[in-house]
This record gives sequence, structure tokens and C-alpha cells, in this order.
Amino acid sequence: MHATRIIAVRHGETAWNVDTRIQGQLDIGLNAKGHWQVQRLAKSLAHEPISAIYTSHLRRAVDTAHAISKATGRTPQTHTGLRERGFGVFEGKTFAELEATWPEQSRLWRQRDPLWAPEGGESLTALRERVTHAASELAAQHVGQQIVLVAHGGVMDVLYRAATGQELQAPRTWDLGNAAINRLLWTPRGFTLVGWSDTRHLEDDTLDEISA
Repeated sequence: MHATRIIAVRHGETAWNVDTRIQGQLDIGLNAKGHWQVQRLAKSLAHEPISAIYTSHLRRAVDTAHAISKATGRTPQTHTGLRERGFGVFEGKTFAELEATWPEQSRLWRQRDPLWAPEGGESLTALRERVTHAASELAAQHVGQQIVLVAHGGVMDVLYRAATGQELQAPRTWDLGNAAINRLLWTPRGFTLVGWSDTRHLEDDTLDEISA
């Protein structure tokens, strides 16, 4: 079977995630909880057969990928196609600030208009094309193997929709948790969903045990 197994992971938590502040393509690092999350994530993937790790070039994703690298021995490779959606003038603003400053633009954003883009940013249609192209390109290089893609919430959302046939404007009813494990299968026909939002590694206390 000409298939590639994909483990898709959103980066660990950042302070801006907590503040509901739009990060977009700004280079925001992990907070303390985020560093804890990615260590747990790395331990849970330590014995997985992983052929390659690809990551967005943004620091929050790179730091997540490096934690997985230390546990698996695979050196991460950056790929700009995995970066977060560009939000232009929205970047750095909280949800509340967006509503107050650009109410009409915020409405289009919340309604998931596929062709709308914030000034200086990307539309959902452009994001989907970029992400699916990048993920397919990388997966095609590893047929018969398993790879890890470390990216962002917007990227995870695109991959879920691609694997389940959800339209871009459909309301999201699935989780995009920080450091959750999402599993997909890629073939030349496209993506299929294997498992989504596995967070058991963030709940299992035995992973906190550290040998002397």
C-alpha cells in the first residue's frame, strides 16, 4: 500500500494561547506549561517508529520538535509550509480587541469566510492550499514510513478537514489541543483520519517519574 503514517502535533502552550491573543506568524515561545507538555509528548513518542520530523520554522513549533528529537534521535527539518496562518493586522491582538477595533472583519473571521483575509494575512483557501501541498509533499517522500509534522492550530484544523471532508466554512467541533497527538494516513488519493486529539500522555502521572 502506498501510504505514509503521519503524527501531526500542535506546539505546546504559549502565554498568548492563554491570553487568547492571535499569534499568527509572530515568533512566540512556549510558556512553562508548554515546556512541560512537550516533554510529556516526547516521552510518549520515544518508542514510535519515526523516520523523519518536520516542523514549522516558528520557535514554539521548533522547541516542540526538538523535544521529540531528543526522545527519538531524529533531527527536525523546518518547512515554511507548516507555519501558522498569516493573520496580518490581527496578529498580537486579543479576541476582545479584535471585536472592538474591527467588528465587521471579526465577523467575517468568525463566520469562516473562505475567501476573506485580514489585511496583510492569508485567506482560509490560501492556507488550505499551502498546508495540504506541504503535508502531501513531505508524506510522499516517506511512503511506507511514519513521520511527525509539528505545526499550529490552523494547520491542524486544515489537516482534520482534509482527512474528513469537512468544508472550510463548517463550524469546528473537534479539539486542537496543545501537544495533542493526531494520527493521519496519507496516500496519493489524499488524507484519512486514524485518530485525533489523544492527550493521554498529558494525564498519565507515571510519565512524571524521573530516575535519579
